[in-house]
Amino acid sequence: MSLPPLKSLPVFEAVARLNSFSHAAAELRITQSAVSHHIKALEDHLGESLFVRSGRKLELTLEGQQYLDTITSSLNQIARATDLIKGASETRLRLTVYSSFAVYWLIPRMPELKRRFPNLELTLEMSYAEPELSDRVADCFITIDKEKRGFHFDLLYKERLFPVCSTAYLEEIKHTLHVHDDQELHAHLAASPQSLANFPLLTSFSMYEKYTEEWRRWFASMGTNLPPNAQFHRFSHLMLAYEGAKHGLGVALINDYMLQSNSDDGLVRLPCSHYATEDHFYFAYKHSRRHEPAIAQLKQWIQQESSSLRV
Repeated sequence: MSLPPLKSLPVFEAVARLNSFSHAAAELRITQSAVSHHIKALEDHLGESLFVRSGRKLELTLEGQQYLDTITSSLNQIARATDLIKGASETRLRLTVYSSFAVYWLIPRMPELKRRFPNLELTLEMSYAEPELSDRVADCFITIDKEKRGFHFDLLYKERLFPVCSTAYLEEIKHTLHVHDDQELHAHLAASPQSLANFPLLTSFSMYEKYTEEWRRWFASMGTNLPPNAQFHRFSHLMLAYEGAKHGLGVALINDYMLQSNSDDGLVRLPCSHYATEDHFYFAYKHSRRHEPAIAQLKQWIQQESSSLRV
């Protein structure tokens, strides 16, 4: 077995994580010269450069990045195995989650999580795009990506998008379309979904990395094309479109989990059909860590809380 200088591995991980020799030295309570010695010893053993300097900027080489991914996971496993033998149970978890999911669904429910598992310390890392599934990033993830070797994926729900607007704007829609109640509006939109394009539509780039795409798909699900006369307010992220709809800018398509905890904020669902996207949301974690108490607790709680989304 050809092992590297083992004492150098935590030093390498610290330098890569902190992107600094001096910060790593301070964290590890050793001299910066000692840090440099450890990195040189590791590079000599591997026969590869792990870092490259560009002025004051320190970056991992491709080989360094690949090595870091493996080393971080291995060091974490060693630490967890040691705690297990010592009788210590890890209660701290890092969860990477989409920003809208965190703000509108998870955070309002976290007091209940704290009551249920008072010793669980959860750190939220917000993601605006698909997170990199790696122990270096977080311990577990909410993601629509399920193509990662060595990870386990538990289905939370299948995404749907609903047209929503403010309560005041809903009355304006009824008045303009000459309907008197939700039942008449439902019949009108079912027969003529294009009439919704008479009102400003709110679109977000982040959902499909393309403006208006979510509305094109909604109209297609209703059996018609996106009307050429449609006018749009454009937002970079779904959260901004949500807020725009809440403040009466028009009609937005929002995710079902955003409706779950916001029934009293003045935002209402229009009485018309939803659009079922092809995205499935999963709770993801390393298969090798499936028996860890903290991950098992969080998994159990999230699955139970998300059960209403699967109806």
